[in-house]
Amino acid sequence: MAVVRSCPQCGASVQDGDDFCGNCGTYLGWTAEATRRERAEAATARVPAAEDASVAEVAPTAPVPRDDSAGQQPVDRSGRAADGKADEDAGPGMNPPPVAEDHLAARIETAIGEPGPVEPGSAVGGGLAPESPATARPGLWARWHAWVRSRFGKDGTPATGESAAASDRPVVARVRTAAGTEAAVGTGPSDVVLGPVLPGRPEARRPLPTAGAQVEVAGPPCPVCGTTNPPGRRFCRRCATPLQGGTAVTTARPHRRSRLGDTSKWLRRLAALLVVAALVVAGIVFYPNAVELVEDLRDRLAKPAPIAPVRAAATAEVPGHPAGAAVDGLSNRYWGAPAVGDAIEFTFDRPFRLLSVVVHTGASAQPEQFREQARPTAVDLVVTGSGGVTRTIAVALNDQPGPQRTDTGVSDVVAVRLVVKSAAGLGDGRHVALGEVEFFRRS
Repeated sequence: MAVVRSCPQCGASVQDGDDFCGNCGTYLGWTAEATRRERAEAATARVPAAEDASVAEVAPTAPVPRDDSAGQQPVDRSGRAADGKADEDAGPGMNPPPVAEDHLAARIETAIGEPGPVEPGSAVGGGLAPESPATARPGLWARWHAWVRSRFGKDGTPATGESAAASDRPVVARVRTAAGTEAAVGTGPSDVVLGPVLPGRPEARRPLPTAGAQVEVAGPPCPVCGTTNPPGRRFCRRCATPLQGGTAVTTARPHRRSRLGDTSKWLRRLAALLVVAALVVAGIVFYPNAVELVEDLRDRLAKPAPIAPVRAAATAEVPGHPAGAAVDGLSNRYWGAPAVGDAIEFTFDRPFRLLSVVVHTGASAQPEQFREQARPTAVDLVVTGSGGVTRTIAVALNDQPGPQRTDTGVSDVVAVRLVVKSAAGLGDGRHVALGEVEFFRRS
């Protein structure tokens, strides 16, 4: 059964084998290691408690009765017969001095005595727990008594010959019984089990890393690592890859999808194409206006410079007032037009940007002589470009002496024609007087 735990970040329920949270994508490896470590420590703490409980069940609750009527003397922890008082040379809490092996053998034989039947409940060796019926063996004391005699002899002296070489020398060892007392017993080919012995305290086994439980999940696989994920997850439980819509769907025919393409990609391309087409149409439609705006800005920032035509010609003129008088730079000389509709044309040597035209009307700049002849009040400026394209600008003039400026802003000008459309002060014997015409270009 899978163990369910909570995500430390968002609190969503996750399984024990998941490496990443399915709701927020948080890595769960650190919390999983901590959980496994706590479980291992809890299991380790339960092992010594169980062993202590088993030992407590085996150990007797009452002390073993002693019977010294047979003349046997108790053997202390060092293997000597106890005489009822502590050794005078040994201090409190100290072990008695060691005893030679020949005297030790004699004392063991004296303590054991002649082999005979063992009464139930009697103590062997002083303070030792009696053998249980399950561990008792027939002829045990007889074999032990024969071995001691063959090893040390009757009088306690070491035996020699084949009998001494055939067996090993017994070693006196201390064992701890379940009652908490200690006794000295010999160890050799025929060991004697005198009672239950407490084992040493076991060491807790070091927990070994175990692989996570493989939980079978029914769901779509991750497109990156292939791990199956439950429906509804937003992140893969193994590699935290974001899943589209909670599922990672793989089609059976990917080549068909690549051939059809993505709809959103086609929509983006169509939108980009429409934007480019709109920009092209806007450029075509508004290009002239944009050029005029740029040139007008440059005209306003530039300083006007005067330019003189190389030739002036009129369709008609009054004798004494030729067409060249309109561009001679003198205000008391003028071009005389016999009637309304006459025109004068000015030609330039190179194309230029015509910024403005300044017109002086009347026979003179002096007020008393200004009204001696008729004055033009409306004229048309026909500007001709280098490509032969003409542009007509209607100019209205005031009936007063002085310069009157008209901004044109025409590029590539090679010729300008001025046509008189109306005049003031016409009468018998009077003609139209055009005092001076000035042209300015962009410097």
